[in-house]
Amino acid sequence: MMGSMTHDVPVTQARAELAELINRVVYGGEQVVLTRHGKPLVALVSAADLQRLRDLDEQAEEQVVSTVSSVGSRPSATGERRRFGIAAQDRRPEVR
Repeated sequence: MMGSMTHDVPVTQARAELAELINRVVYGGEQVVLTRHGKPLVALVSAADLQRLRDLDEQAEEQVVSTVSSVGSRPSATGERRRFGIAAQDRRPEVR
């Protein structure tokens, strides 16, 4: 999150170096992505970076809710029929 370097580390290597990787993330500000067969699986991030991500998610969610609520409500079909004086209704015959 701080514009730091990202390092890809295979899971097998991470098992042996977990304490060192944690220190690199927490104290060195590095980003570490654990991979399996060259594909990213998970990322090690500091607790502070995780909190920033959660805050960003919360802000984005609040913005969506605010946008949706500002659109306003739409009149119902019944309300529109009354507004325009439309009296037609669907009167299908009853099936016996």
